[in-house]
Amino acid sequence: MITSSSNSQIKNIIQLQKKSRARTEQGAFVTEGTKMFEESKDGGYLIKAYVSESFYNEQLTETPDYFKGFPYEVVADGVLKEASDTLTPQGVMAIVKKPVYDLDKIITGQQVNLLLLEDIRDPGNLGTIIRTAEGAGITGIILSKTSVDMYNPKVIRSTMGAIYRMPFIYAEDFKNTLIQIKRNDISIYAAHLNTDFAYDDVNYPEKCAILIGNEANGLSDEIAGMSDQYIKIPMEGSVESLNAAIAAAILMYEVYRQRRKNKVIKTKK
Repeated sequence: MITSSSNSQIKNIIQLQKKSRARTEQGAFVTEGTKMFEESKDGGYLIKAYVSESFYNEQLTETPDYFKGFPYEVVADGVLKEASDTLTPQGVMAIVKKPVYDLDKIITGQQVNLLLLEDIRDPGNLGTIIRTAEGAGITGIILSKTSVDMYNPKVIRSTMGAIYRMPFIYAEDFKNTLIQIKRNDISIYAAHLNTDFAYDDVNYPEKCAILIGNEANGLSDEIAGMSDQYIKIPMEGSVESLNAAIAAAILMYEVYRQRRKNKVIKTKK
């Protein structure tokens, strides 16, 4: 059992929690909680689990086989709490492999439904966006390299496991990646205030992408100008804009609503 926070494995967990560079070098990140642990184990991403002594004893009583078949270490409760990024750890942490995705696979296919994110900085926003994107049937997410690290612990917690299922890449050159997307006949719709087109007045094609900008500044002029059409969410009162995650959710679900409606019509025929 690991009883000291000076243990090299615990130090490594803390580094992976705090340093994007460490996550990049090791091709790994840290998850916390039973749900994320179980999903990483079932998905083949698990490298090693770290279990608090009290959680271990409790699980042995309730589910004797819970820890069989994968590498793990039992850790003193106080030590695991030191390594945790949360105030109330659930008793299990894991180091897991980063999933790897390919741009060409993300932007090709008969039905492509992308989310493009420029300079999203808030971890909670990004995690919520990823989770919502899965629910709304998004087939892939492309982020500018200036966006927050997908493997930031706050992002990981907010995804609630969607991190393992939603294909994504960071574009080294966001502008050139958008050019490549357009060459694949994918129409880009930019969330922008400078338009009279409401988001629900547009008929979204089978291959389309929603483009969302920075929480405070929106889209840069250059990137916004590459879209095929600006769309906006009408608002009452004095509100000028919505939270990026909320705006993304509304737009993604409108595309999803139209897809579902079209499927129902085709089925009836």
